Amino acid sequence: MSHALDPRQAARDLYDAIAQPDMAFVLVFCSPQYDLEALGPALAGLFGDTLVIGCTTAGEITPVGYMTGSITGVSFPRSDFSAVAERIDDLEGFEIAQAHALVRSLSARRDAALEGAALDASLDASLDDREPVAGKSFALLLIDGLSVREELVVSSIYSALGDIPLFGGSAGDDLRFTRTWILHDGEFRSNAAVLVLVDTVRRFTVFRTEHFVSSDRKMVVTEADPARRIVTEINAEPAGREYARMVGLEGEPLTPMIFAAYPVVVRVGGEYHVRSIQKVNDDESLTFFCAIDEGIVLTVAEGVDLVQNLENLFSRLHDDVGEPELILGCDCILRSLEMEQKQIKHLVSKVLARNNVIGFCTYGEQFNAMHVNQTFTGVAIGARCES
Repeated sequence: MSHALDPRQAARDLYDAIAQPDMAFVLVFCSPQYDLEALGPALAGLFGDTLVIGCTTAGEITPVGYMTGSITGVSFPRSDFSAVAERIDDLEGFEIAQAHALVRSLSARRDAALEGAALDASLDASLDDREPVAGKSFALLLIDGLSVREELVVSSIYSALGDIPLFGGSAGDDLRFTRTWILHDGEFRSNAAVLVLVDTVRRFTVFRTEHFVSSDRKMVVTEADPARRIVTEINAEPAGREYARMVGLEGEPLTPMIFAAYPVVVRVGGEYHVRSIQKVNDDESLTFFCAIDEGIVLTVAEGVDLVQNLENLFSRLHDDVGEPELILGCDCILRSLEMEQKQIKHLVSKVLARNNVIGFCTYGEQFNAMHVNQTFTGVAIGARCES
């Protein structure tokens, strides 16, 4: 990681920290405070032909825990990983059919890359110990966090992926809610996403967790603008006012800290998923981070111990993959705000650092077919599978 303010120096610091011979790909998560027009080319110049992807954040997860105003990242060795990526431009015009074409293209490129690598190994026996073989796959999606297209994109891509697990995060801009960026091909772009298909011979598991349980306080969305994720009425009352009443804060000003502390959940497929509120508008309507529609029943959620929830998660991940050498994490910004409110962020930082987590604070998280909120999702990667 680097806290250098100059984008070229920050890129150099990151390169010096993570560069290794024969890299398969590089992930970068950076503050939107950087001069992105300078940072993108600087990274491309340093890493050369290596695939470099990433996004802007609402906070970074570094080797020492949570940071802001920084850049962090990780590189993956070609000995154990193979990766191909496709960028999606013009998210506003994205259609379901594009997802199947995208996944077909990625799969074809992945197969060609693996076949070419196997041929290289057969021609040079010295490569045998470094050669990746086709292992199991996972997919990573990074997407513009203000596109309001996450649900359509992630559900259609996951459908096309078949049995390949997917996780990802929506890019942030430090709670400005103005513009977010995706890094690909040496340039930061908005209204875009990038999908990465990763093959590895290492043990891994894709996961998610949230630290909420449902309560008996329920409310119905009676008027909404689904295209803009805006709810104007709840229980036939102005949405902001009724939400405040339901969470016991009637008459109180609604802030991001309140939304973080009192999220609402919806029941989908037998499970509850968080539908976090982004902001209250001047007309008392509520803008959500996730899909919303009239007739949906919202349930006020109640929190459990966030630190213990993470400790339990990492214990399960250890059982699944052994000691994780890396955990890529996408952590909702509202979780970060809650940690600040409860003054436990330093404790969570220690837990993340101890478990080798690198990632970022998001405007939403993707897990398989779902776009969710107030969730921590990612992939835990362990040692090589035994042959």
